[in-house]
Amino acid sequence: MAGISERERRASLRLARTSNVGPVTFAALIARFGSAEAALEEVPHLAKRGGAKTAPKIPTAAEAERELAAIAKLGGRLLVSGEPDYPHGLAALDAPPPILTVLGHVSLLAKDMVAIVGARNASALGRKLAGQMAAELGAAGLVVASGMARGIDTAAHEGAIRSGTVAVLAGGPDIVYPPENQGLYERLIAVGAVVSEMPLGQAPQARHFPRRNRVISGLSRGVVVVEAAEGSGSLITANYALEQGREIFAVPGSPLDPRAKGTNKLIRDGATLTETAADVLTVLRPILGRSFAEPERAPGQPPPDHARIDAEAGRIREQIAELLGPAPVDVDELIRQSGASPAAVLTILLELELAGRLSRHPGNRVSQA
Repeated sequence: MAGISERERRASLRLARTSNVGPVTFAALIARFGSAEAALEEVPHLAKRGGAKTAPKIPTAAEAERELAAIAKLGGRLLVSGEPDYPHGLAALDAPPPILTVLGHVSLLAKDMVAIVGARNASALGRKLAGQMAAELGAAGLVVASGMARGIDTAAHEGAIRSGTVAVLAGGPDIVYPPENQGLYERLIAVGAVVSEMPLGQAPQARHFPRRNRVISGLSRGVVVVEAAEGSGSLITANYALEQGREIFAVPGSPLDPRAKGTNKLIRDGATLTETAADVLTVLRPILGRSFAEPERAPGQPPPDHARIDAEAGRIREQIAELLGPAPVDVDELIRQSGASPAAVLTILLELELAGRLSRHPGNRVSQA
């Protein structure tokens, strides 16, 4: 991967912060127009074709410069998907996070990681196990990733603080949540790293946590779940890990404890039953140091004929809009039912998302916004 110019870094920040632009849309725009700078010029036109009544809000170059200056003042860096220091695990995802702000030691992101996540209302024994496991995995050379939440996350960071740990935040990289982790946050910046997709000053909101969880699993070779109720955020992280081809580990618990319902189900569904760090290392050692598996892409394809794709999209735009509803539908199902080319359908979905009329869901599904 080649480095990027500061001009393209600023343009990438502007594009990533544009309203209605997420990882899939960002990647699609770069693939089509070749650069963030070129994509920014086309966003208003695409949104208009998607039915937008007002153009998406694009940050100005001055706003991007101010954010970059504020990150630098904190001693941090803005990493853009595609540049050499961008984490390899995230780069291998189908639609990587477009940008990451990193405070602390960026070098940790190049090392093999394992995630440890679990309940916020964790038991004393659950916290003890998470801390011990984190320390032992760290001693074995792994960096421990987690989300700096109360309970298991905090215990995992504390256990690995000496060997290397990375916290992925749901809010801005300068926002400490929960507030009682201020001391841990300061130590993470001093000897570990703090990572966030969100802008400085952004308070964490419920919709940000799934994106945070996707980054935690994407950074890691595997995800260890220690105590998780059914429907918890830790299980969302495990689901992302499954989609990303990562290993999933779960610590069993008493059937009488609601915090064990999720982990016990993961084990029934095929996760590795995990009691010690050795259980994790046995599975991960054969793959440590290897490249991450990347999404399959058809080799040797000629450059797409965008004029033809746009003409086809114009003919089926209303049909695709009719097929969408409030319930998420698989993109492949839209392609099948419309009988259109994948490129034309994906173009329409890109336009609808930029117009604020489409929501994306895990598992390559979409719905009306």
